[in-house]
Amino acid sequence: MPKKRSGGGLSPTQQAAKFLGVSVLAGAVLAGIALPAVGALGLAAKGSVESFDELPANMKTPPLSQRTTILDADGGQIATVYSRDRTVVPLKDISPYMQKAIVAIEDSRFYQHGAVDLKGVLRALNKNAQTGGVSEGASTLTQQYVKNVFIEEAGDDPTKVAQATQQTIGRKIRELKYAIQVEEELGKKKILENYLNITFFGQQAYGVEAAAQRYFSKSAKDLSVEQAALLAGIVQSPSRYDPVNDEAEATKRRNTVLQRMAAVGDISRAQAADAMKAPLGLKVSKPKNGCITAVKGAGFFCDYVREVFLTDPVFGKTKEQRAKIWNQGGLTIRTTMDPQSQNAAQRSIKDHVYKSDEVATAASVVQPGTGKILAMGQSRPYGFKKNETQINLSVDQSMGGGMGYQPGSTFKPIVAAAALEDGMPANKVYSSPYRMAYPSPVSACDGKRWMNDPNSPAKLQNENSSEVGPYDMREATAKSVNTYYVQMISDIGICPVTTMAKKMGVVRADGDKMPQVPSIALGTQEMSPLTMANAYATFASRGMYCTPIAIESVNRRVGDKTTSLEVPKSTCSRAMSENTADTINTLLKGVVEDGTGTKAGLGSRPSAGKTGTTDERYAAWFVGYTPNMAGAVWVGDPAHKRKMSGITIGGRSYGKVFGGEVPGPIWRDMMSGALEGKPVENFNSVHIPDSKPRDRGDDEGDGGRDDGGNGDNGGDDGFIGGLVGGNNGGGGDEPTPSFSIPEGFIRGQGNGGNGNGGRFG
Repeated sequence: MPKKRSGGGLSPTQQAAKFLGVSVLAGAVLAGIALPAVGALGLAAKGSVESFDELPANMKTPPLSQRTTILDADGGQIATVYSRDRTVVPLKDISPYMQKAIVAIEDSRFYQHGAVDLKGVLRALNKNAQTGGVSEGASTLTQQYVKNVFIEEAGDDPTKVAQATQQTIGRKIRELKYAIQVEEELGKKKILENYLNITFFGQQAYGVEAAAQRYFSKSAKDLSVEQAALLAGIVQSPSRYDPVNDEAEATKRRNTVLQRMAAVGDISRAQAADAMKAPLGLKVSKPKNGCITAVKGAGFFCDYVREVFLTDPVFGKTKEQRAKIWNQGGLTIRTTMDPQSQNAAQRSIKDHVYKSDEVATAASVVQPGTGKILAMGQSRPYGFKKNETQINLSVDQSMGGGMGYQPGSTFKPIVAAAALEDGMPANKVYSSPYRMAYPSPVSACDGKRWMNDPNSPAKLQNENSSEVGPYDMREATAKSVNTYYVQMISDIGICPVTTMAKKMGVVRADGDKMPQVPSIALGTQEMSPLTMANAYATFASRGMYCTPIAIESVNRRVGDKTTSLEVPKSTCSRAMSENTADTINTLLKGVVEDGTGTKAGLGSRPSAGKTGTTDERYAAWFVGYTPNMAGAVWVGDPAHKRKMSGITIGGRSYGKVFGGEVPGPIWRDMMSGALEGKPVENFNSVHIPDSKPRDRGDDEGDGGRDDGGNGDNGGDDGFIGGLVGGNNGGGGDEPTPSFSIPEGFIRGQGNGGNGNGGRFG
């Protein structure tokens, strides 16, 4: 005589024998349980058996979707994200009361029958026949588990979910066959474990561990008898028996479970009576799902990690494959985010810019030589309320950001790097007049040439009439002289500059190509803070550009197994020679020491950087670095509507906002906190010979500085992204252009003109 399996239940032979009896009655008995009108379907018992035989032999069991945990570089939790809030636990970590409660109320003969309970089928058929409806079902716990597998496989696709739950004989037959397979392969204990981990308990909780945490803020192993009874009762109808929204109904259902547990001998009647008197004792934990719950203001960094996972082919060849892995979850993602740097960034942002201000700020910090993103934050929090946003102001549009912002004069060091690589000496002198027309023609890529319109030439000017050359590269960089840099790009051509930008990872935030026009020297192309921070990290690492990365490792748990996934690696390449990078570092140290960026200085710690303020003060920047950390800070109106003149930011009033005044101090405080306790490193400076320009007297406060002076036009980078004067000088007025702009010279793109003027000849 066949013996029972060690896990309980009947042997495969006994199961098959029982199933034969059921399959003969499939067209009538099974239909009578759930489909009183089965006769109209014309499905006979014979047909049901044939359908059974045609089913595949093995049921595909998808990995259970679980929560994903995102960690910082030190292992601290940033956030949990999931499509199903579930934590799979072994049976030994589930309270014995819970195990008994679910069996008592859902399938009290679970350990006596096989995959199909023929006695239960006949009992249900008899009762349903008496009532003329469907008042009782006969699905075993194993069959319910199989149905839940089908639902899990359907995911969030409503059509597939409907197919997995539709009341048809075909689905019942499929359930029966796979239930037999499951009983044979797994045994009773494993089936119970799987069932308790897959089942939906309401309130976004899938599986008993998530349910225990949701309703009682405790682990499933610690559930008391009355708590276990409550959870077991929810399963039949999570909405009807929801204890959060209907305590009375949930209490009645809990007590029904307790009575059933006493009736089958799992607990005494005295225990049941005492438990029924107890209050529900809920200690509800709200669902903590998604980047909106991230700590340390890291919601946008969290969202960036998600974007990386969903877009990088290393996690799957197609977007569908990547999305499937992400939605299944069970991932532990350790990121590059340095908690010290992140805290410093958010603290500085909070101190300088309020979330309710008319303008916002965004900042990113990158580690030179590795591409690791150490921090990412902004003044408007991640959320859906007033003064909150879901747009990551630090990154490109393709990664969840906006259209970007003109970087103004922070682009000039890239022009200088291209010129130095082209062989230009570091003490190169240009006449740098106060006002000039764009030189023409200017060579571009592919043998093309940019031509200024001779009938209505595009012009630009410096900050004010006292700002007249000649200037050398050191002084022109420190004072951010527009005409110097336009003469420089006109001399070397546009193509070396766009090529250098590409080598440094500098691209437009909207994904468009950078146009071949000389005005790019003045920062007229919209870019993101992360792009600029990582570009300047190239200078800090002595010319080595490394692609930005946010993920250190990913472990994936499927069932009882944990595997490591491949992650994107930073790819480093030489963008410029060490001597060129060292020369730029020397030039930009001067900006911080005695140029436009003095308010961003880090005291005794060597630093370098560049200010930038765009046309009509829609945006202001400071991008800077030390040898071991690079960061970019942008301040402006994301909608590109509010000019930063006559404005209050962070509780302080500003007549005019410029790169050295608002972004500079944000950068200083952010980097000071991020670098606290870190080694003080020095740059490899180079000697730049004195060009001996003519004596212009004392240039301090001459309006050609970003720290504000007596500039006639007040504004470092001036009108149209620096095309015309304006040094953000505290004592000057708004620039008043004294020229006409040829049609098409500025291509509007959300954040101001792109300087896409002139023509090609």
